[in-house]
Amino acid sequence: MAPLLAQAAAPELTAFGVYLAGMVGIGVWVYNRTRTLGDFILGGRTLSSPVAALSAQASDMSGWLLLGLPGAVYAAGLGASWIAIGLAIGTYLNWRLVAPRLRVYTEAADDAVTLSAYFENRFEDGTRLLRLASAVVIIVFFSIYVASGLVAGGLLFEQVFGIDSTVAITGAALVIVVYTFLGGFLAVSFTDTVQGMLMLIALIVVPLVAIAAAGGVGTMVDSLSAESPGLLSLFTEASFADGAWSTSGTVSVVAIVSGLAWGLGYFGQPHILARFMGIRSATAVPAARRIAMVWVILSLLGAVLVGLAAIVDFAEPLANPEIAFIRLIQEQVNPWIGGFLLAAVLAAIMSTADSQLLVVSAALTEDFYRAVFRRDAPESTLVWVGRFAVVGVAIIAYLLALQGGGVLDLVEYAWAGFGAAFGPVIVLSLFWPRMTSVGALAGMVVGAVTVVAWRQLAGSDLYEIIPGVVLGTVAVLVGSRWGTAPTRRWAGPGTPEEAAAR
Repeated sequence: MAPLLAQAAAPELTAFGVYLAGMVGIGVWVYNRTRTLGDFILGGRTLSSPVAALSAQASDMSGWLLLGLPGAVYAAGLGASWIAIGLAIGTYLNWRLVAPRLRVYTEAADDAVTLSAYFENRFEDGTRLLRLASAVVIIVFFSIYVASGLVAGGLLFEQVFGIDSTVAITGAALVIVVYTFLGGFLAVSFTDTVQGMLMLIALIVVPLVAIAAAGGVGTMVDSLSAESPGLLSLFTEASFADGAWSTSGTVSVVAIVSGLAWGLGYFGQPHILARFMGIRSATAVPAARRIAMVWVILSLLGAVLVGLAAIVDFAEPLANPEIAFIRLIQEQVNPWIGGFLLAAVLAAIMSTADSQLLVVSAALTEDFYRAVFRRDAPESTLVWVGRFAVVGVAIIAYLLALQGGGVLDLVEYAWAGFGAAFGPVIVLSLFWPRMTSVGALAGMVVGAVTVVAWRQLAGSDLYEIIPGVVLGTVAVLVGSRWGTAPTRRWAGPGTPEEAAAR
């Protein structure tokens, strides 16, 4: 289908312009509230439950929710939705087990505003190896993750406006950098809240419109069954070949386990954990958890329905399954409404990329610049170093994005890297008082290296996060045989654990 630039440029350009101006406006609005590095990185720990919940989930899901997941379901049927199930379970466990304790523990650990600082203070690591190793992991994997968002942005503008992907990627990067540069954590959190609401609306409206166009739920189910019964089974995989859909096989145990294993990644995602650290108090977590779960379940269900509806609605198969959401809006929705729904794709991209840029900026500023070079740097200097670090990382991600790649594939790699490197270390640091700095460093390094090595060498269908988390956990347990346990008690009466419970 030809891009809609000539047919409906005015409504779509207007919607995108209003949306982008609003995001930059929020950055300008909170500019004067960002005076210290703590403000820039963590917003002074002032997030309300709704803002923490919506901004966490919006930054979590990224462009893959509206592009990658519907594309996977469109290409393989309901059997591709194990990822969604794993993510829903992981979201709940992360908010339930990690959020309240991490909020209290990071403040107790000398008011740590980054994960790297938390690791160093929690394990009383005077060598700075934990801080530097975690900062390196953050910089490497977030460069890949931000690149995935810019690739998604290029795909969006290319499909909607016919703009060259390089130009589109450049524009998306500039807008994200501007408001993150200006407002830091508060700008990112407030914009992500708006973006999260926009994403949710789009993922409710678009499937409903597409299902109505298909003749209703019953008619759509009948149509899918007529195409291939495998399209509606969690345990079979469908595919399109020779002009027809057919069941191509049974979803393997490895594929099911790999899909569910996406949930393991939640425990190690710095941009999500930052919202737990920045929420007003541990007592605000239960309300945030409920809001987050409603958002996640509705959004994931909507994305799956988009993929299924696209199979019925399009007479000709899509050359690129990841444009299913965009094409449904173009063909089924009034251009003026569609423009704002398409802006939801940009919202998904930006809500994740801005959070990731901020986390990397924090790592470069707090964990390299101040920790290694200028421990006595004034707060005003640190804020500006953080701002320019945002620009530097954005340039690296931009160059990676120009190399291309699938949105889901890039997200999958970065998600596994963080989940394996940080997940076991975070969880055990909150629940196991005998863990040492040696164990933490071993788990971090082994988890990250396993993900990279497995992806490059194994040639297996098993998602690399599984061996990464398993070996990372073993490394923590074995490594903690060496080193000295922290002198402060991190479990028992009067500890942060008790405070979190109160």
